[in-house]
Amino acid sequence: MRQLLLLRPEPGLSESADRARQLGLEVISCPLFLVEPIEWQASDPADYDALLLTSANAVRHGGPQLKLLRPLPVHAVGGATAESAREAGFAVASAGEGNVVDMLAGLPRNVRLLHLAGEDHRQAGEQIERRIVYRSAEIENPRLPPLAELVAAVHSPRAARRLAQLADHRDRTALAAISSAAAQAAGDGWERIEVADHPNDSSLLALAAMLCHTSPSQ
Repeated sequence: MRQLLLLRPEPGLSESADRARQLGLEVISCPLFLVEPIEWQASDPADYDALLLTSANAVRHGGPQLKLLRPLPVHAVGGATAESAREAGFAVASAGEGNVVDMLAGLPRNVRLLHLAGEDHRQAGEQIERRIVYRSAEIENPRLPPLAELVAAVHSPRAARRLAQLADHRDRTALAAISSAAAQAAGDGWERIEVADHPNDSSLLALAAMLCHTSPSQ
């Protein structure tokens, strides 16, 4: 069985590693980024109908300003994001397992949303106001292990691009990508690239498990 390389930053890294081990996989952890908060100022909640959260990191790193926005219901992308919002005292109005485009398609067009986002985020909904509350800073020397025979899981297009920059030899490395955008960002030259059925950690790890049980020649 091939080993699984996980690249996402903490605390998601440990959460994914635990899930992967529950699937019987042998995990190598090597985060490529360090998530850190950015100073920001909360808006008047009366100016909005709801919060849009697309990552649990917005809650984890939002700081004391989040308290001012608790009167607003939350539309969350992903179960982990929704759970983090609930733990922080927010009422979750909806939670979707697709992407932000899918989430917005299910909301009224005139809803006034405040998106608490990371510095590297997907642009969706031109009328949405955003506050950048965290960033993922590159780890200069992440000390990648030798990639030959490994399966690497990439949780974002940015992680895929960063891995491609660092990987000198990739033709014996299989990639499990969380989305088509992440797969495209990884570029060419890999042994194979497969895309998860759904853009979430559980689906990505299920794909990674399949690849880990597949020999390089298959």
